[in-house]
Amino acid sequence: MVKKLLKQRRYLFTLLAFLASISLINISLTNVASRAQSGAPKIVATFLPIYMFTRAVAGEEAQVEILIPPGVEVHDYQATPGNVRTVAQADVLVMNGLGMEEFLERLVANAGNWRLKEIDASTGIEPLKDDEDDHEDDHDHDDHDDHDDDHDDDHDDHDDDHDGHDHAEGNPHVWLDPVLAQQQVANIRDGLIAADPVNAQTYRDNAEAYILRLQKLDREFEGSQLGGCRFITFHDAYPYLAKRYGLQQMAVVELPEDNLTPRDVQRVIAAAREFQVKALLSDSVEDRRLQQIAKQVGVPVKILDPIESGPADPQYYFQAMRQNLQTLETVCR
Repeated sequence: MVKKLLKQRRYLFTLLAFLASISLINISLTNVASRAQSGAPKIVATFLPIYMFTRAVAGEEAQVEILIPPGVEVHDYQATPGNVRTVAQADVLVMNGLGMEEFLERLVANAGNWRLKEIDASTGIEPLKDDEDDHEDDHDHDDHDDHDDDHDDDHDDHDDDHDGHDHAEGNPHVWLDPVLAQQQVANIRDGLIAADPVNAQTYRDNAEAYILRLQKLDREFEGSQLGGCRFITFHDAYPYLAKRYGLQQMAVVELPEDNLTPRDVQRVIAAAREFQVKALLSDSVEDRRLQQIAKQVGVPVKILDPIESGPADPQYYFQAMRQNLQTLETVCR
């Protein structure tokens, strides 16, 4: 009798466990169905400008998450286990493309998310190759023979560590051209519509509103008549902006991330004097190295923002670009 009761109890526990597992499966399927019916996919955008464009198109109803925190270097980014979990749970992944996010291929493979839909925001955009950029990379006026080979080798090593990244697929900084930014927004719109047709009209309306603002921004740059302005910078992010509005990015003067050598300083001074620039354009005015060089040249340091850091708000793009316009107007007139 006791054995019979124990057997019945084990059977009951087995049945309850089975029913519990069925219940969990049903809950999971219900959540998936509910998410599909609500039309609110989980969207992940790689870094700040792509997040801005994606959030602008998706609106407040969709969940949009940024993969790389603002201010973190994208070119050399190494994915974290948290990134893998995020992509594994996402429905849509939006990227800039053009080789900007080199870490993504392995990240997506590790995430193993079979339902993930990927959107390349730069689809259809013809990239500028390094030899097409309107500047002289690694500008160097100091060709005197009084520098030994060892010093030159050290300097070359510094260059490899700075912003002079190899752009095998072309320069990826297309979001800094308001016209190409419109194409990126349109690509994101089309990708979200394909991934989530239930909310197609919302994506169309949001994208149209944002594109209209980008068109207005483009007219403001066109009206500034900056054509012919020559400038040098320390970040190879602006060839699309320069090409669009007739600017001449004369040089990208690369600097080491650690210690400046006298030759580094002389390269900046020589470029600034040759091109008669009115300011040194940098991502940050707080770079003490540039402040010291600027004093020697006799010009201020001004910010030209690549929009890779800042508030995670779609409207910040316009604030930053208008500030860039004001900066260019200051140094070009």
